[in-house]
Amino acid sequence: MSNNTISPKDYENFCKFLEEHSGIILGDNKQYLVNSRLAPLVDKNDVNDITGLIQLVLDPMQKKLRAEVVDVMTTNETLWFRDNYPYEVFKEIFIPEFKGLNRPIKVWSSACSSGQEPYSIAMVVLEYKKANPSQLSQGVSILATDLSPTMLETSREGKYDSLALARGLSDERKNQFFDDVGQGCFQVKDEVKKMVEFRSQNLQESYSLLGNFDIIFCRNVLIYFSPEAKAEILKKFAAALNDKGYLFLGASESMSGLSDDFEMVRSSHGIYYQKK
Repeated sequence: MSNNTISPKDYENFCKFLEEHSGIILGDNKQYLVNSRLAPLVDKNDVNDITGLIQLVLDPMQKKLRAEVVDVMTTNETLWFRDNYPYEVFKEIFIPEFKGLNRPIKVWSSACSSGQEPYSIAMVVLEYKKANPSQLSQGVSILATDLSPTMLETSREGKYDSLALARGLSDERKNQFFDDVGQGCFQVKDEVKKMVEFRSQNLQESYSLLGNFDIIFCRNVLIYFSPEAKAEILKKFAAALNDKGYLFLGASESMSGLSDDFEMVRSSHGIYYQKK
């Protein structure tokens, strides 16, 4: 069998493995994605091809390899200020609403990938504080979580090449919030970095240790889960939100038929959800 051919049976078994260990559903005809993500692990694990690697992954004793495979399969490209409207809503509607709290506003970026979303949120907060120096005396606490150890490491480091920065970041924000560290790389400034705490979290497991939040970002993540898993995640988000807390989903995502815990709100900026 050639390097790039996965038998239907192996693909089916791999899909089951991935769903069980990450909640992600690949669906039909995503063999190309499996090939491209797993190819670097073939030589590393001394097997002949993707088929050999998949058969190795299905062995429960291969804990380290299994963790690596889930890591590479759950890593997603992301943008700065993706779709922009959630950040506008956050700045124009949510911060003014919560600014009178006698504690920090609590925000959770629930699948933070390589850190662009939580750092974008932090930049918005800093811009707001600069424009409204007497407000937000209690600050904003941002928790960012992901399943992938590699992504968490990248996020904590906060170092990005110019290609990654070109994806959604204005020159003005680049100059204001990043230091040029040479070799085409830029580091998030400490004032941004210190606002975000990064932790590991599988969305299919309990959130009880994370505490409660005023705002949750879970954007372009639920599309990877089965309807049952989506419903369960939304239920847990509702439990993790404070009264009248808010949830952002991705622009193409809907909770129709999945949850009765939220009210959809349409604003001039875009759609978001409020806990009932």
